[in-house]
Amino acid sequence: QVQLVESGGGLVQAGGSLRLSCAASGRKFSRYTMGWFRQAPGKERERDFVAAISSDGVNTYYVDSVKGRFTISRDNVKNTVHLQMNSLKPEDTALYYCAGSQLQHYTGPAGGYDYWGQGTQVTVDS
Repeated sequence: QVQLVESGGGLVQAGGSLRLSCAASGRKFSRYTMGWFRQAPGKERERDFVAAISSDGVNTYYVDSVKGRFTISRDNVKNTVHLQMNSLKPEDTALYYCAGSQLQHYTGPAGGYDYWGQGTQVTVDS
């Protein structure tokens, strides 16, 4: 069992930066692919893939719309995952979730993730 707690969300002007963090509890954190998803306003049933990182931290994956602006990283000693978000745009406004999957190198939809945090709100003001 893994419990995930996100932090770092907030209100930022377009072009600004935020760093999201996800703290994980549980002994097997280093075995999981970790991902970030987001749920845009008015799309309560959709959690869209943003980024993922392999269990060893070597491989990273991004949705096209954030490539070059967002960076995912992890620390398997501290059991944390981060999402550095730069050059933020109003369309990045969403509730951001941290998630863990037992599937290695998994970059599929939300259904493949086993553990979820409660989310942290990111609002980008134009």
